[in-house]
Amino acid sequence: MPVEFLGIAATHDGTETRSRSGPAFDKDYTLRLARTHEENGWDRVLLAYGSGSAVPTPAAAYLAARLDTLQILLAHRPNVAYPTYAARTFATLDQLSDGRLTVHFITGGNDHEQGREGDTLGKDERYARTREYIEIVKKVWTRHEPFDHEGAHYRFHDFVSDVFPAQQPRPGVSFGGSSPAAYAAGGAEADVYALRGEPLDRTAEQIRQVHAAARAAGRTELPRVQVAFRPIIAPTEELAWEKAHRTVAAIRARRDAGTPVSRRHPATAPENAGSQRLLAVAEQGERHDRALWTPTAAATGGAGNSTALVGTPETVARALLDYYDLGVDILSARGYELLDDAADFGRQVIPLVRAEVARRERQGAPRGPETLERTLAEVAR
Repeated sequence: MPVEFLGIAATHDGTETRSRSGPAFDKDYTLRLARTHEENGWDRVLLAYGSGSAVPTPAAAYLAARLDTLQILLAHRPNVAYPTYAARTFATLDQLSDGRLTVHFITGGNDHEQGREGDTLGKDERYARTREYIEIVKKVWTRHEPFDHEGAHYRFHDFVSDVFPAQQPRPGVSFGGSSPAAYAAGGAEADVYALRGEPLDRTAEQIRQVHAAARAAGRTELPRVQVAFRPIIAPTEELAWEKAHRTVAAIRARRDAGTPVSRRHPATAPENAGSQRLLAVAEQGERHDRALWTPTAAATGGAGNSTALVGTPETVARALLDYYDLGVDILSARGYELLDDAADFGRQVIPLVRAEVARRERQGAPRGPETLERTLAEVAR
């Protein structure tokens, strides 16, 4: 299966390195950034979710009506809408986009952030609720006869939708998390399982756990795997590392000045397993494998997508191919200057990765976590 590239559909120009220059939803900037991705070889963009942020669903509809090919990954928290309503919303958006929608279900790893919108469940309960929620959404998308549901979190009777997705049998379901409860829920229900950018050996182990959870749930078709990075590229290795150190210095300066780097994630002592894993990797060292760099993660408290890949376009492309060899099908990337970095990465890195993936596919090269030793040996050369 060809490799895919996921970018970010930010609704304003702010990043961890600087505050935004305009409103929380700058529609002109949002469209310009999405078009930059569409015109430079990206497959889809993520519209993220945060309490207090611009609501991603209407922003997704805005982009879908104005772009031709770019696919949309829509983030959604189950606590903010009843599943029957959400499923119809997604089906309508899939029709509007001519079948370009995937939904990323966010369980939430921060009690305080969840509580901002009235969610008081503990983390493991939230994962159980997300699994039930996804089950319901899939049924609403595919069932043409009324059905009842009696679950731990949702109960309703005689429901049938009158709007169905353009994609048949349904849009894709994306999911992420790094705890046993997450592996169980996502392994059972996700078409795409999203991981954070960790060293190759830790990524291979997570892929094994996700696949084991999927098999334990009775699945024969395993979830595709996505891994996220913050690429920092430049024409030479020296310039790339200078850029990397400028980037982390800007993050630290904002943090030290008391400016929150992320409203959704605490700068210290994160509750979610994914952030804890990134901080543990950062404590083990700044550089890992071919190009993975952790100070950006440490400076943000392991927030979300925060580990960097640093180097020339060729170095970063080779690093991404190392993850492809482990079985990663979707590569998520965004820089710190969103517009310029989306264009540069699309022009300079994506073609290199696609060409090499096509060559390896023609040769039938093996892939999967069992290739870890071979991949590490290649990195060490």
